[in-house]
Amino acid sequence: MTRPDLRPAAPTHGSAAGFDYLVVGAGFAGSVLAERLASVLGQRVLLVDKRPHIGGNAYDRHDDAGLLVHPYGPHIFHTNSEDIFQYLSQFTRWRPYQHRVLASVDGQLLPMPINLDTINRLYGLNLSSFEVEGFLASLAEKKDEIRTSEDVVVGKIGRELYNKFFRGYTRKQWGLDPSELDASVTSRVPTRTNRDDRYFADHFQAMPLHGYTRMFERMLAHPNIKVMLNTDYRDIVGLLPWKHMIYTGPIDDFFDCRFGKLPYRSLQFEHVNLPQEQFQPVGTVNYPNDYGYTRISEFKHITGQRHPTTSVVYEYPCAEGDPYYPVPRPENAQLYKRYEAEAEKLPNVTFVGRLATYRYYNMDQVVGQALAAFRKLQAAHSAAERSIQVARQRAQSAEA
Repeated sequence: MTRPDLRPAAPTHGSAAGFDYLVVGAGFAGSVLAERLASVLGQRVLLVDKRPHIGGNAYDRHDDAGLLVHPYGPHIFHTNSEDIFQYLSQFTRWRPYQHRVLASVDGQLLPMPINLDTINRLYGLNLSSFEVEGFLASLAEKKDEIRTSEDVVVGKIGRELYNKFFRGYTRKQWGLDPSELDASVTSRVPTRTNRDDRYFADHFQAMPLHGYTRMFERMLAHPNIKVMLNTDYRDIVGLLPWKHMIYTGPIDDFFDCRFGKLPYRSLQFEHVNLPQEQFQPVGTVNYPNDYGYTRISEFKHITGQRHPTTSVVYEYPCAEGDPYYPVPRPENAQLYKRYEAEAEKLPNVTFVGRLATYRYYNMDQVVGQALAAFRKLQAAHSAAERSIQVARQRAQSAEA
């Protein structure tokens, strides 16, 4: 497809057909920026998404059984930022929730991330926190240089635990061995020497009380925001007047993959409703070594719903499909840099979000990035207004 002309059409001032901002993508990045631009700066915003719903991958809905589910896999909110939590709290009440994950290893369901109970149950030991630290140190293989995901784990807990908990999961998730992936992939998962079995340790851990979609609906309820779904921005970019674009899609797609396609991993989801009240003891169970799926999540744990049946989702990583995870390898980072250089040449387009900046972000990090982008746009607006005021004052002085 030939890229449309991305020069903004001349706005029709005073016309309802004109928009100050065209925002591409109604996920966290696009929705936060649309809300801030409309409510703080009074800008006219057109928000478009090619999907039939708002919320991006965080979108949730009720399934045929009446249970609230996440079609794109479980999205667990957590953050250490009070500012981000308070910002989102404008649009939702919260249900406190601390996510717990078990890993199916050697016929047992063991706490993940690895903690004191994981080690004691796996090896039939009764170690204390102090003793388990020495135990893990005795298993660790010293690494002079940490370059890959394998180096990170083996350097902390040794090869046996790496093989049981990490290698198979990573190979399924990424289609690559951990030795082929950047260290950032596994460095996100901690190892604990106490009995803390929470998957996240962030200060704020909660779920939107009535779901993510309801939160997004409230976020986008401002009269200055117009939403178009089932719409590819390319189809309307040259038809409606706008001044500045916020782009949250894949950056390589924006430039028609002129330097080559950036690699992403995708996911396929199998949603199942079961005629029982509970399927598993925690929200998510990982399967690092068995089956084609990586994990099973049960939504009633996450949402707190009560229902005579339960809904679960099986996740199958794959190479083709919607882009979910940028593949963290040095050559991919270099390819992204070429696209980033092209993006920086476009003064009327701002690239925000996981796909547009080719980075893995948690939801709160995307919100934080969007708020930071808004502050830059706000500063530019203030500078432009000052320039206009100075020009007017000079003109008035000249007339006098």
